Amino acid sequence: MDDPNDFLRALFAKAVAVADPMAALPDALPPKPTGRLIVVGAGKASARMAEALEAAWGPCEGLVITRYGYERPCAGIRIASAAHPVPDAAGEAATLEMLELMRGLGADDTVICLISGGASSLLTAPVPGVTLDELQQVNADLLASGAPISAMNALRKHLCQAKGGQLAAAAYPAKVVSFLISDVPGDEPGMIGSGPTVGEPSDLDAALAAVAPFGVTLPAHVEAAARAHGGVVALDDARLSTTENVLFASPMQSLLAAKAMAEDAGCAVEILGDALEGEAREIAADHATLAKERAATAKEPLLLLSGGELTVTRRGDGVGGPNAEYAMALASALDGAAGIHALACDTDGVDGAAEVAGAVISPNTLKEAEARGVDVAEALAINDAHSFFAKLDTQVVPGPTLTNVNDFRAILITP
Repeated sequence: MDDPNDFLRALFAKAVAVADPMAALPDALPPKPTGRLIVVGAGKASARMAEALEAAWGPCEGLVITRYGYERPCAGIRIASAAHPVPDAAGEAATLEMLELMRGLGADDTVICLISGGASSLLTAPVPGVTLDELQQVNADLLASGAPISAMNALRKHLCQAKGGQLAAAAYPAKVVSFLISDVPGDEPGMIGSGPTVGEPSDLDAALAAVAPFGVTLPAHVEAAARAHGGVVALDDARLSTTENVLFASPMQSLLAAKAMAEDAGCAVEILGDALEGEAREIAADHATLAKERAATAKEPLLLLSGGELTVTRRGDGVGGPNAEYAMALASALDGAAGIHALACDTDGVDGAAEVAGAVISPNTLKEAEARGVDVAEALAINDAHSFFAKLDTQVVPGPTLTNVNDFRAILITP
């Protein structure tokens, strides 16, 4: 801990490493099934999951969809690339191909489904009557609204042919085993990637009610198409009776790995939770208050860890994401408090839509910003967190991490 910046970055690297599918998936795999085997999936970690699966089982037939730049070499499984966080035509074409691949399977066949965060955008086939352009606009509105991921995904399910259990239903009566990396608060399988292999309890009215407080509505004809053609699968639908969902990597696993590393370095550790939700700047203000309270009485180094998925309500046209905005708001609220350093990063390496995981802050952050002519209040007003930290050279840019267990936040208090 001689260099708090390096220590915090090392903790983040550890949290990512334990969620790498190459390390985490093999122990979850059963023996390779006999008979015909199809591998499908979607998400920012799906190509890495496919690579790990073939490392254990050898070449397999199948198709997974990952984010541009997150491709991995596979011998048999085809890797398709598409856009995230707003879907594109490549994702739509690959999703329709995947649904076709699932049709006509028999009871002796097995489908392995690999799902991670990002699948909500990558696995995209609008219901009849809704165009891709219209679906893209809905996604953009949701992302800018500040709505929690649970509300966003609930609505997405009713506008797509593959979400809310529909991917698994397309394979019936084949056996489906879905391996999941959680990037959602609470690790609810139905919320991971909008639950393509999990039944959905909500109807469209409930989904619309969940996003209404955030100013999101559907055009009348889009809502009508969803009512007429939406096909989410009920929890007790017989087509899900041959489906099993297996969670093998989660935010808490990564927080515990960081905790163990910090304790080995002589830190006391307090985990604030792995499922925090809310407006990034508001959570940052709460954490700043807590950190200053802990600093006032700390006798030894103390690390405050948290995970979950924070949101940003767009107020301006800056470039940012929830982790960088949290870090910037935390620095503002701490106002140079001595002995408090912090890091906030998304474990997939992408905070918002930028190729930046997040940022680190120190007691000198605001002084350095002032010296470089950067105003933290102005940056917060227009959600320009990535530009703010780029000018300070304190961004965290790991590149594609090939996994996704959501936000990782660490506040280091040194007496």
